[in-house]
Amino acid sequence: MAGFVLIHGSWHGGWCFDKLATILEARGHTVVAPTLPGMGGTEAEMAAVTLEDWGEFAAQHCRDLKARLGGAPVVLGGHSRGGLVVSTAAERHPDAMDSLAYICAMMLPAGLSRVEFKEIVGPNAPFEAIIQPLYGSVATVIDPLSDAGAVFAQLSPPEDVAAVLPRLLAEPSQPRRQKIMVTPERWGSKPRTYVECTQDRTIPIDSQRKMIAMSPGAQVITLEADHSPYLSAPEALADALEAAI
Repeated sequence: MAGFVLIHGSWHGGWCFDKLATILEARGHTVVAPTLPGMGGTEAEMAAVTLEDWGEFAAQHCRDLKARLGGAPVVLGGHSRGGLVVSTAAERHPDAMDSLAYICAMMLPAGLSRVEFKEIVGPNAPFEAIIQPLYGSVATVIDPLSDAGAVFAQLSPPEDVAAVLPRLLAEPSQPRRQKIMVTPERWGSKPRTYVECTQDRTIPIDSQRKMIAMSPGAQVITLEADHSPYLSAPEALADALEAAI
């Protein structure tokens, strides 16, 4: 059996993986799904957040879980923006985890930021329409009056979507602006699995496949799911994560 450290995406928290964690734990695995520091914090707390800090946080959770499991394999997985954290953690501490999983996530090559990748792939008007700035450029929030469910989780059970949307948090902006720093010797030494979601309206499938092409070498698993496969296809996503061990 294995351990999974799962890093949530923008505006979410570790709680978004609850249904997935239940499935993986029923299969005998151990799941840790923390909420990243600074999420939903004060202006000062969110302004202080860096991608490096989040990478250290994720790597420490991997180390702690590996120690708990007595050397069993540990997979570090990230959803959406969480992919930036996965890459940063693996580059800084490749010894802390055994493999990486990107769940319709940002898997960027060295020297590129999330903001710069957005410029490459062009606008996504429905997604951009649900985002509002907070504290100037320090953070963003999801407009509570918008139809965010139609962007994040249009294929997911409505009751699950209704439960998630009120829990969304303010998202620090700085990590999206920072360039990813990865090398073949460190990040590239870890086996990677990319779980692409063909019905994703947040990071469309064309954007996902562009990232896969820009960072070749990942095992690719395709799900007919929206941007929230932990809600719309949790069993299939659990299968995909097991394949990443």
